[in-house]
Amino acid sequence: MRTPRSRTTVGSVRIATWNVNSVKQRSPRLLPWLDERQPDVVCLQETKLTDDAFADLLGDELADRGYGLALHGEASWNGVAILSRVGLEDVVAGLAGAPGFPHQEARAVSATCGAVRFISVYVPNGRVPGSEHYRYKLAWLASLRETVAASADATVVCGDMNIAPADDDVFDPDAYIGQTHVTAPEREALAELQALGLRDVVRDRWPNERVFTYWDYRAGMFHQDLGMRIDLVLAGAPVAGRVRAAWVDRQARKGSGPSDHAPVIVDLDEAPDGDIGPVVPPPSAPAARRGSRVLPQSS
Repeated sequence: MRTPRSRTTVGSVRIATWNVNSVKQRSPRLLPWLDERQPDVVCLQETKLTDDAFADLLGDELADRGYGLALHGEASWNGVAILSRVGLEDVVAGLAGAPGFPHQEARAVSATCGAVRFISVYVPNGRVPGSEHYRYKLAWLASLRETVAASADATVVCGDMNIAPADDDVFDPDAYIGQTHVTAPEREALAELQALGLRDVVRDRWPNERVFTYWDYRAGMFHQDLGMRIDLVLAGAPVAGRVRAAWVDRQARKGSGPSDHAPVIVDLDEAPDGDIGPVVPPPSAPAARRGSRVLPQSS
């Protein structure tokens, strides 16, 4: 049995969110990452496994590390989870009244970990602005807002929002003209969610920095640091006030067989690794000159 390593700090809580893009494919990376980073609450997205298959694959390994599991999955698509070693109560799969496409999809799971309500979300992509799937995305976000509104102060929404909140959150706004993730209705829906009192803790801490969490697999986008910031930690004021570090673990996007997303890590009360910057390690590629690059699908 693996015993979770003791933290050098007492009473601190480390939160992480990571779109793993298939927990089955990423398990050889996920488990060592948990051992290295020692997060206390982990929100996962795109697990792409049924609950039983997830438990069969990783249940024992995660239990050995002290994690309880809240799962809401489906075969091959979508899927979300919460791993917690600070308690796990009142688990709810899905969002009340959320739309389907056409049926309900596994895109949200919530649980109380300690005294905080966590919601792990995988927001619909939207595909093409104005499409049926785009309208589904906006309706789904409205359902998320209704769910959070009941207790926003005590809630943390973690996950792949599939929305870049502002132009600073994409490598080049010109490259995204006509694309999802950056349209005014999507950003307005995200702003309405935040208007409940949720703080974007990474951007609050690093207001003027280049911070991305997703890089397309194609065309060397990661190595050129041509990315987007679409994986967010949105926290009510009581939790946001406890943040001591907030950063993107870019190291987890490197090497063999990575997800196309990097984890976002937030330390509450104390920062075991110090306030080490917005992106670790920082990218070596210079910022792209505006208008000089296009998206791979536009090439």
